[in-house]
This record gives sequence, C-alpha cells and structure tokens, in this order.
Amino acid sequence: MDLANIQRRIREFRDARDWMQFHNPKNLAISIVLEATELLEHFQWKSPDESEAHAKAARDDIADEIADVSVYLIELADNLGIDLEQAILRKLDKNAAKYPAEKSKGNAKKYTEL
Repeated sequence: MDLANIQRRIREFRDARDWMQFHNPKNLAISIVLEATELLEHFQWKSPDESEAHAKAARDDIADEIADVSVYLIELADNLGIDLEQAILRKLDKNAAKYPAEKSKGNAKKYTEL
C-alpha cells in the first residue's frame, strides 16, 4: 500500500468537493465510528460460523465498509499531522511489550490480567 498516494487521492477527492470545511477532527472521528457500525451490521446476530459464511458471501460489501473506515481514519491522521505508519509501528511495539507471547499466547485476557 502506498499510503502517501492514498492520502493524496483522499485530499483531491475531498478538495474537489470543498468538503474540508466539514472534515474537522470531531466529524471525522464520528464518521469512523458510523462506518464501523455499518461494518458491524454485517455480523450482528450471527454465530461465529454464520459470520464466516457471511464474510465470504458479502466480501465486496464488507470490503467497501472497511475502505470507508480506512479513508476517514487516514484522512483524520493526515489532517492532524500524524504519521500513520509510524503510529501503527509504535503501537505494535507497545502491544508487544504489554502482551508478551509467552504470557498471552492462546488467551484473550487483557494485559492487566496476565
């Protein structure tokens, strides 16, 4: 993925429509959550097996929802001057320290319970 190219395309799309005036941090954060709930709707009330089957059957629709979340997230990071790649790598390092494999492998406990 070429994040810089994606950010450029998002900016071009937004700016061609004069939408920056609406894309403040609050509105973008709300939009991320709203799009994430649209993604969640695909799996609501389904068992794990039904969720797996639905994910295969509705792959394109689910991909669109994931893309919507991603676009708003990438734009929010860009607008706030956050280097998203560095933020992700830093967070992965933090998670590795919180969840060492020897303590967390095979369980879903929060790091405070390990």
